[in-house]
Amino acid sequence: MFETKCPRCMDTEIKKFRTYIIKNGQERTIFQCNQCGTNFSETCNTALAGLRSPIPLIVMVLLSITEGTGINAATRIFNVSKNSIYRWQKRLGDLKDTLMLFALAHQFLQQVIEGDELYTKIDKNHPQEQSAGWTIVLMDRASRFIWDMQCGRKNRKMFKKAIGRLSKVLDQTEDLTLLTDGERRYGNFLFEICSEVVKTGKRGRPRKTLPKGVKVRIKNKGSQSHKRGRKRQKYQAPKPEHPETTQDIENKEIHANHLEAFNASLRRRCAAYRRRTNTYAKKENRLQERLDLIWIFHNFSKIHFTTRRVPAVALGIMKQGIQVESLFCIQKIG
Repeated sequence: MFETKCPRCMDTEIKKFRTYIIKNGQERTIFQCNQCGTNFSETCNTALAGLRSPIPLIVMVLLSITEGTGINAATRIFNVSKNSIYRWQKRLGDLKDTLMLFALAHQFLQQVIEGDELYTKIDKNHPQEQSAGWTIVLMDRASRFIWDMQCGRKNRKMFKKAIGRLSKVLDQTEDLTLLTDGERRYGNFLFEICSEVVKTGKRGRPRKTLPKGVKVRIKNKGSQSHKRGRKRQKYQAPKPEHPETTQDIENKEIHANHLEAFNASLRRRCAAYRRRTNTYAKKENRLQERLDLIWIFHNFSKIHFTTRRVPAVALGIMKQGIQVESLFCIQKIG
């Protein structure tokens, strides 16, 4: 599935050149490229390159911090330094782009995607509108595969970045539905990025709609009776949709309940998101590294408690999940 490639010419025609022994006594292989003659180790461009710590220890630490253990607690339990844990999670988190490209290489008939946000503090207790701890999550409802999980300030840039990723998923899907709870910017930015013109042959400016097969629905939560102006409908399509798009969504299906359940589990599994405590992320990039790590484990390694399958397997892009130890052997792109 993930073939070993030459780091110089990216050719897969390689052969075993020789072996060598590392300090812990493990044998590793040097490969030679048949195309350009480059010699390279089996750990080249992987998360294993240059690591001296035992892989079982690294796996235990990373699994621990993605199941609710804080960094300080992990340093005490496993007797390792903070910098080592940060280095390990960044190395494995860098694999996200490679796995995302692998997922986007597949075609999908239909997807129902839920979009929602959750919040935590970054560095200090700033007002919510100034905090970089807002996290957007886009998840496929059937498989529980998470397409995007990015943190930052809750502004135009953040939403547009998330919808930009969704537009790539849209290119690989024939029928895509996006469901959100109250946040209209998902549909607005999707319309802005990938709307198309419908020509009817009539005079006047052609009408813009969402691409054929794409549907966006919003469930407006809470009462708006105290607000001035026209009251919003409970279920809405924020932007015009293509006239040939099949309208088969019932109102009772317009919700983000599955994603809300994931957000609740994330508050248990990541110390930075816990409520009623003073724990919070110190830096935005550290929080994003942790989210990338959770994204990889959730999508490609762990069996979901509801579907009883690994999300990538349920989505149909893999036949079986990837062992955490095997993730360290996958070559990164670039």
